[in-house]
Amino acid sequence: MEKPSITEPMINTEIQSRIHTIRGVQVMLDSDLAQLYGVEAKRLNEQVRAPHG
Repeated sequence: MEKPSITEPMINTEIQSRIHTIRGVQVMLDSDLAQLYGVEAKRLNEQVRAPHG
């Protein structure tokens, strides 16, 4: 996946359109975050998962 360059118009429209309000809390889906960072959602989740043990 090619990593997109972040520009001002992208911040205003692309990111804001991916922010959802659920039960009064603003959230972003892991798939949307992964796409913005140019990685697979699986890899993003691996990095934020709490260590076991």
